[in-house]
Amino acid sequence: MPELPEVEVTRRGVEPWLLEQNVQALIVRNASLRWPVPELAQQIVGQTIKAVRRRAKYLLIDTDAGTAIVHLGMSGSLRIVTERTEVQKHDHIDLVLGSGRIMRFNDPRRFGAWLWCQLPEQAHPLLAKLGPEPLSDAFNVDYLVAALKGKSKAIKLCLMDNAIVVGVGNIYANEALFAAAIHPQAPAGSIEREALALLVSAVKQILAVAIEQGGTTLKDFTNAEGKPGYFAQKLHVYGRGGQPCNQCGVLLTEIRLGQRSTVFCSVCQPTLR
Repeated sequence: MPELPEVEVTRRGVEPWLLEQNVQALIVRNASLRWPVPELAQQIVGQTIKAVRRRAKYLLIDTDAGTAIVHLGMSGSLRIVTERTEVQKHDHIDLVLGSGRIMRFNDPRRFGAWLWCQLPEQAHPLLAKLGPEPLSDAFNVDYLVAALKGKSKAIKLCLMDNAIVVGVGNIYANEALFAAAIHPQAPAGSIEREALALLVSAVKQILAVAIEQGGTTLKDFTNAEGKPGYFAQKLHVYGRGGQPCNQCGVLLTEIRLGQRSTVFCSVCQPTLR
């Protein structure tokens, strides 16, 4: 599934093509996505795109009439193409722009979404209960200490809880916990403030680097220009279970935690912090 860096890379890729463009048409070839696509054409056609933002893993396309909420799901992608670009099997939606360009949504598994919101987007049910953005000033050690107080749940599960902080998916949770030397199964409420400060810093740094590198290529992620991300070359633990730790040489341990693959170093990530 595309994680926050991949979605942010996509946002940055499509934004220059969308800003201040008038929407000429919205072509829906298949409305059966994660949720049925509503009658978006009557809402967005004729509108000028004022901003292209990201909240968690959602892309927000703002117009004066409202906001289109786009989610890439597990396999979705956006491409900027021309009318001469051949339509592929899983190209479900086209946003046709006044420039003649088209933003095309492709989603083989159809777990993505295109929705519409006329309310302030933070009031939408999908966005209303989200925690702070990890790269924002609101995500800091004071906030995290308070959010985790009294929690016995494993820290990795808390880190991936969008009500606590958004967008820290499995890849980056594994990497941030390794960088902060915290065992993924450590009870969240028992972790010392100093360790949580390291974790906040690690989350911010790792996500920023991943965005700069163009995201992580795992299976089929490519950016809006069709190019792969390169952060996978930087991974220390994710996907490396049974391989030597880059820091100490001990073989990395892989377990299932919250139904997700979790890889850690038993030496570099002590059980208790």
